[in-house]
Amino acid sequence: MQSIEEIYEMYSKKVFLFLLSKTNNEHLAEELTQETFFQAVQCIDRFKGNSSILTWLCGIAKNVWLKYVRKHQEVLSIEDDILEIEDKKDINVQWEQKEILQLIHDLNEPVREVMYLRLISNLSFAEIGEIIGKTENWTRVTFFRGKQKIVKEILKDE
Repeated sequence: MQSIEEIYEMYSKKVFLFLLSKTNNEHLAEELTQETFFQAVQCIDRFKGNSSILTWLCGIAKNVWLKYVRKHQEVLSIEDDILEIEDKKDINVQWEQKEILQLIHDLNEPVREVMYLRLISNLSFAEIGEIIGKTENWTRVTFFRGKQKIVKEILKDE
């Protein structure tokens, strides 16, 4: 295995960009990148090689970021989304930030994690699949089902 210095040199920029896509704040992304590598050093002995080092680091980075968000309760930006329901009728849903986060939070794992990674992090389905250890198709289906549940909840309240 490579030394932590080599791993840092090879992957720190990619981890930084991953976190920058989540935070939209260079300073915060840099702080979280440093924390990610600190955590990686702490648990390097648990890395079993079942995934690429980058996937492992992105998993740590995701957890570092989520811990930061929970601790600071920052307002996350989720853009308005057009959701497609089963009868193929499109609805433009205007969401209150707190309401959508609550609906996503109420979803079961792993649907909740897929929704967070897609809507908050703007990751592709392939990237989400790599992080979670599932196929791109699985992540697409899981995301679609999560959106359906949210739409049903919204329509139920109207």
